Amino acid sequence: MGVGRAGGRVSLAVLVLTGLALADMRAGADGTPMRAGAAETGMPLQPLRFSEIPGWQDDDHDAALAAFLRHCEDRAAPVTAGLSGDDRHALCEAAGSAAASKNSGAARRFFETAFRPYRISDKGFVTGYFEPEFAGARQSDSLHGTPLLRKPAELVPLSDMPRPDGLAPDLTHAFRTETGRLVEAPDRGAIMDGALAGRGLELVWLADPVDAFYIHVQGSARIRLADGGSMRVGYAGKTGHPYSPIGRVMIERGLAEPGTVTMSVLRKWLADNPQEIDDVLRRNRSYIFFREIDELGPDDGPVGAAGLPLIAGRSLAVDASLHTYGTPVFVSATLPAVADGQERTFRRLMIAEDTGSAIVGPARGDIFFGTGDAAGRQAGGVQHSAEMIVLHPHPPVPEPRP
Repeated sequence: MGVGRAGGRVSLAVLVLTGLALADMRAGADGTPMRAGAAETGMPLQPLRFSEIPGWQDDDHDAALAAFLRHCEDRAAPVTAGLSGDDRHALCEAAGSAAASKNSGAARRFFETAFRPYRISDKGFVTGYFEPEFAGARQSDSLHGTPLLRKPAELVPLSDMPRPDGLAPDLTHAFRTETGRLVEAPDRGAIMDGALAGRGLELVWLADPVDAFYIHVQGSARIRLADGGSMRVGYAGKTGHPYSPIGRVMIERGLAEPGTVTMSVLRKWLADNPQEIDDVLRRNRSYIFFREIDELGPDDGPVGAAGLPLIAGRSLAVDASLHTYGTPVFVSATLPAVADGQERTFRRLMIAEDTGSAIVGPARGDIFFGTGDAAGRQAGGVQHSAEMIVLHPHPPVPEPRP
């Protein structure tokens, strides 16, 4: 959400429909303060040697180092937990030298020299998420009739201001009138009925209202435009009403058991019962606004909560109240392979650079799998136990080896 920003998920597909929306959960979108760093939070940690980590020597440490180095750029902070400014600088200098080295194994030696591994004692659990891709058009036509809307100028967050009488206590945003009074924003049903029509807020149009709703759930997407090319959209704000999972409708009607309403299940039911779409979507009063993201290249992932484009297979969403963005985290799990349904060992050094309100606890992670349908199928099948090992900087950081 980032992607999302952006509820919890049992798996991506289940949770976005029966839990909370990613766009309602990805932190950082409204400037929410976060992260303390594992060292300061009393996280249950067991010191290890790198030689004791199964699969460590087989990973692509160069790819992990490239992902880590982005946190040394001006727009992002490197690992900060327990480090002085000089040590942070030395850490990034050592990382840059390792990346520039022509010596085989320099990246692995950097991590083994500059960090110490600690196994998180709590039982780990990982899910997956991705950036969806849909067809759309910049102008409405006979095919494309459902818009994604830009954020209205009068929308303001309520977190930093006194809440006036009359506003529901669970509202997170409101509209500021011309007189300065704060009032409840129109909810999804009112917006579907035209409450914001005629104001030029339409950003892009989609053919399927269910596709548009799913983008609301995810908080970001890539749109393939009818006239050629594509555009990226990302979270810009929300009406502030509580999120209500529309998949609950099937459960209430006895059409599905709790925990089984995946996106594919719900979409098939709505496709078979199109007369239900309007009423079902209105069940979720929360409405998300978007902006066009033009600062990313076509091969970049969506921007995560750390302010950096996510990297498929290397970016990890974590509990940001416990982990510092930029922290390397080695994740070990047995995950399903989409192609043949067989399970595969996943052992990879990832970088903590996204978060979500459902990602709670020291050993809870959410793996970013990329963009499009294939990434969605891969992400949707992940809801697995995992072992998580955090790498903490070991000051003072030694000079990089030649």
